[in-house]
Amino acid sequence: MKQKLALVVLVFCGVTYAQKKTNGTIYKEHPAIVAVEGMVQAFVKGDATKVGSYLADDFKSFNGVSTNKDQKGGTKEDFLKEVTYWKDNTDYLSITRSQGAYPDALEYKEDPNNKDVTWVQTWEDLKGVDKKTGVKLDMPMHRLFIVNKDNKIKTIINYTNNSVFNEIGDSFSDRTNGTIYNHHENINTIRKMMYAFENKDYDRAYSFYDEKATFSDVNATLDKSISLTEQKANDKKLLEKFDLVSVDMVGYPDYLHYEMGDARIVQSWWNFKLVRKSDKKAITMPIFFIDSFDDKGKIVSEIAYYSAKLLE
Repeated sequence: MKQKLALVVLVFCGVTYAQKKTNGTIYKEHPAIVAVEGMVQAFVKGDATKVGSYLADDFKSFNGVSTNKDQKGGTKEDFLKEVTYWKDNTDYLSITRSQGAYPDALEYKEDPNNKDVTWVQTWEDLKGVDKKTGVKLDMPMHRLFIVNKDNKIKTIINYTNNSVFNEIGDSFSDRTNGTIYNHHENINTIRKMMYAFENKDYDRAYSFYDEKATFSDVNATLDKSISLTEQKANDKKLLEKFDLVSVDMVGYPDYLHYEMGDARIVQSWWNFKLVRKSDKKAITMPIFFIDSFDDKGKIVSEIAYYSAKLLE
């Protein structure tokens, strides 16, 4: 049985190795890479004439993530207009190799469509700030270049996330994004919740939160949130050290119902008046809350902004 199993393994390995077949060579250094990176440097500098010297006359550029099956691609003239556009409309433009990455040049040997051309693939970081809108560009970019035998770039295929460019386009005109209320049932909820705490009616105070609500604290680790159970424990520890004398609203809360994402946010400002039990020191702690609501009127997340040093 062992001999049969060994024979099967050998046959399988033989089939596996027999399936391997080379189709060219990958280069870490190549004249085509020099041409591609030279064009990129000229692009960043806004030198359209220099960029044009790296492009073939039949140059085409394509969006690699487009769903348009009939995409005809941009011409050399179109691409040179892009150079000028980026120069005129982008501050602090840079295109650099992504950390740990480097271009590859691929020379295929069997495909007739790739005869006398070299493919270059790059992994880059695109950075800049749009001059008009202030939108920040900071994104990875993968590109494929086809370089002909004259070392001219004849094709570029771009693979990028276009959402930031959509944001730039949307920012050219003013638009509203919902409604701000100074009176709303969700504002009422915040007030009732805060004054329940002031009156030590903790069960009622916590009843305004969804059982899966999350809590964040500007003094805690960035992006770390805790559960309602953990928040109750933290509140208990605080009240073991301090007496909560009063909770006073500052100004008035805002309720913001956003169109984008259908987000429901109450922003509120408060002064918590505390007395430290150990030395009877009176403390007034300003605190700013951002509370997110679901469509049922329950608080699903809360972020608290205050200075923890006041409690030391």
